[in-house]
Amino acid sequence: LFLNSTNSVTMSILKFTFNLCSLFLLSSSVEAFAPSLSNNVASSNASSSTVAFTSTGTSTSTSTSTSLNFFDKVFEKEGPLGKGITVGKVQVALSCIDRTILTQLERAADNTGSEPEELSRLANEVCLILLRQRDNWIAAASESKWFGQDDAGKAESLCNTMSNTEASKFEKEYIPSADAHADVGGPTNVVISLVLEIQGDETDFEGAGFSIEKTNKVISSIAADVLVDDGYCLNACEVFWTPGDRKEILTKQDMIIDFPTLIDL
Repeated sequence: LFLNSTNSVTMSILKFTFNLCSLFLLSSSVEAFAPSLSNNVASSNASSSTVAFTSTGTSTSTSTSTSLNFFDKVFEKEGPLGKGITVGKVQVALSCIDRTILTQLERAADNTGSEPEELSRLANEVCLILLRQRDNWIAAASESKWFGQDDAGKAESLCNTMSNTEASKFEKEYIPSADAHADVGGPTNVVISLVLEIQGDETDFEGAGFSIEKTNKVISSIAADVLVDDGYCLNACEVFWTPGDRKEILTKQDMIIDFPTLIDL
């Protein structure tokens, strides 16, 4: 009886060890797919407007997949929005009869600063501007990648890479004049890009462009999460939109060339 009991315990230990090894291999090999941007960046003659801030001041987008990181997350400290850090980007294209949305974006950028509360309000306001223009959405895309707290430097680097990729698509940056708001301009397509580095793993970046509902869910999730903890969960935020100049028109062909990962809605 003693030998049988020992053999049973030994077999149980071996079985438990085998299950752990299997789980490790599974978590290392399986990846969660997210719509991602191409590494190919086309140059455009159009101008863009951009506002870029981090929680410490003014800061100066790539194909990624989100690993499940099962064992990494087990030992991560839990925060208000979950574990680790998420770097993500969402882009939305709109068809605008007038250009009032550009005026709204410019005013939002003019009224913000680099403090966490101001940074979070900017991201929230841009999301609300997009949500109010839901009927005008024509395409969207999103991507994200999760990092552990020990890889905070890598998260910041990816956020900078995403922002630099967007900024490099344009040959010039448009700075509106004092009377620019008076010149509304004619119909055009507009593309708005929002790049974020946010604490935790709960912000939903998955599925923008697959449907109106999923795109709405992504933007709504960002709008809510950037305000958590008085904005201190948001590490960095950059907003890009094009066209900036009221005289320029962004055509469908321009969008295909400069934003190839946008998915028609």
